[in-house]
Amino acid sequence: MNAQEIRQKYLEFFEKRGHIVIPRAKLVPDNDPTTLFTGSGMQPLLPYLLGESHPAGVRLVDSQTCLRAQDIEEVGDNRHTTFFEMLGNWSLGDYFKAEQLPWFWEFLVDVVGLDPSKLYVTAFIGDDANGIPKDTESAQIWEKLFKEKGIDAKTADIGSEEDGYKRGMKTGERIFYYDASKNWWCRAGKIGDMPPGEPGGPDSEVFYEFDFIEHDSKWGERCHPNCDCGRYMEIGNSVFMEYLRTESGFEKLPKQNVDFGAGLERIAAAQLNSSDMFKISVIWPIIEKLEKTSGKTYETHTESMRVIADHLRAATFLAVDGVTPSNKEQGYVMRRLLRRAIRFAFELGIEQNFLQDVVPVIADLYHSDFPEVAANRDEVIAVLVKEEKVFRQTLRKGLQQLQRFAEDGLTGNEIFTLYDTFGFPVELSTEEAGVRGIQLSKDWQKEFDAKMAEQRARSQTAAKGTFKGGLGGQTLQHKKYHTATHLMYQALRDVLGDHVVQHGSNITEERL
Repeated sequence: MNAQEIRQKYLEFFEKRGHIVIPRAKLVPDNDPTTLFTGSGMQPLLPYLLGESHPAGVRLVDSQTCLRAQDIEEVGDNRHTTFFEMLGNWSLGDYFKAEQLPWFWEFLVDVVGLDPSKLYVTAFIGDDANGIPKDTESAQIWEKLFKEKGIDAKTADIGSEEDGYKRGMKTGERIFYYDASKNWWCRAGKIGDMPPGEPGGPDSEVFYEFDFIEHDSKWGERCHPNCDCGRYMEIGNSVFMEYLRTESGFEKLPKQNVDFGAGLERIAAAQLNSSDMFKISVIWPIIEKLEKTSGKTYETHTESMRVIADHLRAATFLAVDGVTPSNKEQGYVMRRLLRRAIRFAFELGIEQNFLQDVVPVIADLYHSDFPEVAANRDEVIAVLVKEEKVFRQTLRKGLQQLQRFAEDGLTGNEIFTLYDTFGFPVELSTEEAGVRGIQLSKDWQKEFDAKMAEQRARSQTAAKGTFKGGLGGQTLQHKKYHTATHLMYQALRDVLGDHVVQHGSNITEERL
């Protein structure tokens, strides 16, 4: 069963159980200035989890595209991506633990076909200080589900992640109790930071075991489900919003909700019993196209191909949702994703424009399940290809300049030059320096910020009409030509890209 089939089966599974399939929200949240992107399946539904009535009812299901830009520098290993899909189902005051946990188990084991002997689960250990009991109800449900498959699932009290590294796992243990740092959800992040009136609750996670991966002690002395060594991968999490913070402590909510999320890519990887998420059906065709285009193999250039595949998936859906590359907010992240992808393609020896060949592959992977991808296909390809053409004009020169700067280390002033003249995002310069073993100066950030402040000050002065550089005089005609020069310069940058840079001007009454 491939990823596309898993997505469809999941929606059908919950539709048969009274859920309404709702469309995905855009990657750019509506009316939410607190965050740049939709980073989880529950984010668009938070108002309804907090009490508002949803027009579609109390049982909802979807597959939500998500983007987490904070993971951009982690991409390159076998499981980190900036772009992913979150399968989600919600109960708004309807069913609870007794239905949710068996349903997800049934979907994983009976529909997807995962081996139950490779599944491990967690539950909340409780919080005595706040009077919140251990979530034995979830644990007992899991114990029964394992038993139905002939597995005697023992429980274990772990506590914190650090406690897990000290204690490890014992034979037969399947159900692990962790503290609030791992198995409690609230908007505040920590149970102790919840203000009066805020809801929250315990959660229960499911992990898949890749038993062919040996524990690496660099992560901790002993392995456990929440270990980062890669042996166990979280594939789903059921949040049970059943408590309300009050002035005196916590009380049960009269209307309890279920918020469930599962990574589509992770379930698809588990179905293949592959610890490499990039080998699943919604990513691997992109890798194959990169192999064909570059003449290189995934086995020998794994990191570069992973970065390119992930970043182009993210940029494609950003373009579908109306984002264009720019130097601000979502557009800046999109530009950074594209320029990182192009830089890694350069390392593969792809020195010609290649997005016109790869982006259609991505569009074809999603157009059947997301109609908006098909509807915007040509426009999306055009937006991404345009950005590539602009950046490639300066990439080679910029990399050569970076190498020249690097003889005595890289300073903030030099990073500013790469940013201002060659269109290199700051992160691209610092990352490339790391790849090439170039030392950054101790105060590079302060130096860069100072140059940016100087540039802003010059811009503000010019806007007030007090900057006279380039003017050969102060007549009305001089001022008209001077203004026209600024307008033409900005138009050239808007059309051709940020690599267009003005180096002075000589304006007279006769000409620009």
